[in-house]
Amino acid sequence: MSQKVQTKRIRILVSKLGLDGHDRGALVLCRAFRDAGMEVIYSGLFATPERIAQIVEDEDIDVVALSLLNGAHLTLFPRVARAIKDKGINDVLVIGGGVIPEDDKPALEKGGVMGNFGPGTPLQSIIDFIQTNLTKTKKN
Repeated sequence: MSQKVQTKRIRILVSKLGLDGHDRGALVLCRAFRDAGMEVIYSGLFATPERIAQIVEDEDIDVVALSLLNGAHLTLFPRVARAIKDKGINDVLVIGGGVIPEDDKPALEKGGVMGNFGPGTPLQSIIDFIQTNLTKTKKN
């Protein structure tokens, strides 16, 4: 009789920040992550960095996927990463997506937000990024 090994499903929070009310892309991501076997929690629209950090703490989140199309990514994305760290949580992968100019990506990464995927990024590329980088995050 072989014993079945159970692995923990990745718990991912998909969140729309600030005053960005365009959630079609975020909802597509929710479905893709679910179809990839992840457990998905969606924050809904108009989330604050503090609210996202609270959800991370309350729901034992592994990955936070931030989506923003209104240009406030340099302000809001790093605030989310800081709010999570301020709660003493250091093993959560924070990724960003939306309309993010290439020149802004290094600043976001320095602020703790990885990936920073733009429109048209294949969904499988985002899933692969999460699976690869979550392993690195959990080891640190």
